[in-house]
Amino acid sequence: MPGLSAKPVIDMVLVVEASPDEASYVPALEGVGFTLRIREPDWYEHRMLSPREGGANLHVFTAGCPEVEKMVRFRDWLRGHETDRALYDRTKRELAARTWKYVQHYADAKTAVVEEIMTRADASRVAEGSPGMPTER
Repeated sequence: MPGLSAKPVIDMVLVVEASPDEASYVPALEGVGFTLRIREPDWYEHRMLSPREGGANLHVFTAGCPEVEKMVRFRDWLRGHETDRALYDRTKRELAARTWKYVQHYADAKTAVVEEIMTRADASRVAEGSPGMPTER
């Protein structure tokens, strides 16, 4: 996203009929160089694959998963709201300057700011009575 700091890894989301049914999609992804790295059955049946040479994470969820809709809302909100995009960027930079034993700890440390931003995004959506993306005022 323009104007937002990022690690040199692209995160992508793939929605499938049923993410636990790995046989329906993992072989095809392996055929183009992806490797299944993570299974999180307790978190929306999430799966994560990455290419052998790195540089990307492919997050797989089941169709209708509320986490996917949340991710898209967050992205769309940041695209349209410079103040929150700057807050998120600042937070990411501050956290990236620290040393983390596990990358997940870095991700977890962003949670409070993400929730704060999502609260504004959700409130605006409810106030406007629309699932669409409002513009910054």
